[in-house]
Amino acid sequence: MSRFTPLHASPPVILFHDGHCPFCQQEVAWLEKHRHREHIQLVDIQAKDFNAQAHGKEFAAMMGQLHLRDSKGTWYIGMDASRALYAVLGYRRLVRFSCLPVISGLMNAGYRFFARRRIRFGQWWEKRKGKP
Repeated sequence: MSRFTPLHASPPVILFHDGHCPFCQQEVAWLEKHRHREHIQLVDIQAKDFNAQAHGKEFAAMMGQLHLRDSKGTWYIGMDASRALYAVLGYRRLVRFSCLPVISGLMNAGYRFFARRRIRFGQWWEKRKGKP
């Protein structure tokens, strides 16, 4: 896979997100209002009727990192899922920049760090928001 592969994601895409995550909730709220909303199907993996195996994935893996599948059936996982999403939404220059070697490495590492701790960060964020 080329480092620029996310730029080739074909809409419409399916974004699998954690509906319990406060950060994911904010991103989904923004996506629902986006001018290219028709290019994205949002699927909450925490929904009672969600079945990861029906998509050929394991629930634990989908909880660990963001997953996105494009119209060709190509899966993008982790930071590449974010890149593919933003490419489909029209932010191709930003995505191309994020694919550059040093930038890509830093963003991938930052994403992995955040993804492993997002529940803890989310709890902290919710408590922080509750304070005046």
